[in-house]
Amino acid sequence: MNRLGTETAFEVLVKARALEAKGRDIVHLEVGEPDFATPQNIVDAGVRALREGKTKYTPSAGIPELRQAIAQQVSVTRGVKVTEDMVVVTPGAKPIMFFTILALVEPGDEVLYPVPGFPIYESMINYCGGAAVPYLLREQNNFRFDADEFRHQVTNKTKLIILNSPHNPTGGVLEEADLKVVAEVAQKYNVTVFTDEIYWRVLYDGTFSSLLSIPGMAERTIMLDGFSKTYSMTGWRLGWGVMPVELQPHIARLQTNSNSCVAGFTQYAGVEALTGPQESVSKMVAAFQERRDTIVDGLNAIPGFTCLKPRGAFYAFPNTSGTGWGSKKLADYLLNDAGVACLSGTAFGAQGEGYLRFSYANSLENIKKALLRVREAVEKIQD
Repeated sequence: MNRLGTETAFEVLVKARALEAKGRDIVHLEVGEPDFATPQNIVDAGVRALREGKTKYTPSAGIPELRQAIAQQVSVTRGVKVTEDMVVVTPGAKPIMFFTILALVEPGDEVLYPVPGFPIYESMINYCGGAAVPYLLREQNNFRFDADEFRHQVTNKTKLIILNSPHNPTGGVLEEADLKVVAEVAQKYNVTVFTDEIYWRVLYDGTFSSLLSIPGMAERTIMLDGFSKTYSMTGWRLGWGVMPVELQPHIARLQTNSNSCVAGFTQYAGVEALTGPQESVSKMVAAFQERRDTIVDGLNAIPGFTCLKPRGAFYAFPNTSGTGWGSKKLADYLLNDAGVACLSGTAFGAQGEGYLRFSYANSLENIKKALLRVREAVEKIQD
């Protein structure tokens, strides 16, 4: 158990709620949770399923209707044939990450993962006894990896490569050229690739590129996606994985051993989310883009801060080294003195030192309030 890490966003949320309980006004920019309501047609589908008595056990891999809808959507959007026997539905998307590493990584196996990056990748690699091998996403490269450096990190000991694009915490996006490098080394060394695409529809410019779309990669790729970010369904706990058909029964068996199955009514809501109107997604992404522009401009106006404009997801990842303060100390100061909850870059690995993460999945009003507070707080420490 000592090998397990955690997700710092939830720890900071607890601290922020404790301050609020004492009467403090806190602006929450720490948790990656859209502030929009779940679209009404999806809510109605979930309620209808409850009223129709869909309250019993479901198949461990998910109800056929949802798996078919997922297979259809992925086939169309990634340009590769996906069938329902390649899909496992889970309570949230994170179990797909958990199950994949449990299923594939033996003690000593090397796993490449992005840093800075989502902390549960490294946590699960360590938990399974694997050797966590970070590959760097550098600001000067728009938070993409260096192709030559990446090639040299893949060896005969590499069992799994983890990708995340659009990326948490930086908002960086891998381009097709990057994915071709991954495909090249994965095929050369016979490595499986896990691609976390939970933010793929939160993209502000260009077109999304998926590893699944590269010829020959569907046979060695596990793709993670879900409903939390795209449809503002974080509390519904509904995600899925698409994987080679020979791996699917094993991932489904891990589901049987841990969760049994996903609640039926949430799955019927998921069918509606995928097959019903999509206008809410476009409106949400447009709102996020306006918020992105506001927060990036505001952060760049703060002394000691510089911030690239993220291409996807809903996080700003400013470089704060110009303040002269360490990331953790600065994040704690902003929470306790300025009433702004954000995350230290070190929550995403040691390579995140010198950065903070701000989630702009909050209203423009609150973002502007937070920017004013952060600027005033930072100016105080520089006087």
